[in-house]
Amino acid sequence: MEPESHQHDHSPESPPSSTPTTKITSCCAKCGCPTTFAPPPQPPYSEISPPPTYRPIRAPAINLPPNNYSQAIILAPVPQSQKVPTISPPYNFQTPSKRIQSPDDIRHFIDSDSGKNFLGFVVALSESIRGHKISDQCHESQTIRTFSSIIDELIQWIDVIPPADQSSRYGNVSYRTWHSRLTENGNTMMLRFLPDELQAASVEIVPYFNDSFGNPSRIDYGTGHETNFAAWLYCLARLGVIKEEDYQAVVSRVFVKYLELMRKLQLVYCLEPAGSHGVWGLDDYHFLPFIFGSSQLIDHKYMKPKSIHNQDILENFSNEYMYLSCIAFVKKVKKGIFAEHSPMLDDISGVPNWNKVNSGMLKMYKAEVLEKVPIMQHFLFGWLIRWE
Repeated sequence: MEPESHQHDHSPESPPSSTPTTKITSCCAKCGCPTTFAPPPQPPYSEISPPPTYRPIRAPAINLPPNNYSQAIILAPVPQSQKVPTISPPYNFQTPSKRIQSPDDIRHFIDSDSGKNFLGFVVALSESIRGHKISDQCHESQTIRTFSSIIDELIQWIDVIPPADQSSRYGNVSYRTWHSRLTENGNTMMLRFLPDELQAASVEIVPYFNDSFGNPSRIDYGTGHETNFAAWLYCLARLGVIKEEDYQAVVSRVFVKYLELMRKLQLVYCLEPAGSHGVWGLDDYHFLPFIFGSSQLIDHKYMKPKSIHNQDILENFSNEYMYLSCIAFVKKVKKGIFAEHSPMLDDISGVPNWNKVNSGMLKMYKAEVLEKVPIMQHFLFGWLIRWE
């Protein structure tokens, strides 16, 4: 049999001279050369098996709210600071309990005086640290020093309660031992700084304190527990134990020490993120240090939001600025490209100044933490934070 000739026609029969030829791009099935034959018609995709929808890497997560929700956060007013009203006798301290069960309950709390004042307290703490480094001198009362010593003691307990050998990735059971020691000593710790006439308040503030460091049953930690720590500080402000002149030290001494404790707990006992949005959230565990940290950097001469991508800045200044410390910690525990494992933080780095970052963080904290039922259903109400 003769071999097939490699010479074959790549053109259809010549059309009449009066008809202009149109070049149609297709390939010869034998040699792959371009031809002027019309390509065969493609059958339409069936409705049963349509072509796959292209999803870029940065496409929004399926379970995120629609864009109009994000727009509502952007257009919302920036929360303002408020003075915390201190209590006066007669006192009616009581064991706090959970009250929030539905979105209507959330709206009731947010619109109440208690809800507005609690958020105003967080804003006041943010304003107190504005433009200050962590190491800056500030008023440190004996009460603040006592808070710091208590948290130092909690940090030392981690060294004497080593993690158990286990195969699971999250939730080391030794954390339950650490937390049980906390609950056993919580009341005694509160009595270290409460004046004699306010020692009965321990029944109300101890539950907030115990819930500030994670859940021993689930062995997890999230923004709800962090909010409990803010609520504990707010209760102490209501009692008059914390005064306005203490606010800067509350952030730069007490909260920074609390952050150090929580990071050690997270790393040693592998606490699971509670209610994390994963890659589409701000951070797996924390929110408040981004608020306080962005306030620290407002009007900084050299560091801008985009400076988080400069490794030298992170290494040299993360010990002085909470926001940079948070970014450095995220880069330490998460591997890969920053824009892929932390897209929200990467997007925020494109904001022109820290003032906008801070106001956006405050609005986001209200919408993403204080207005979320899964988080706030564990929030406690008593006589100091009232369910009105």
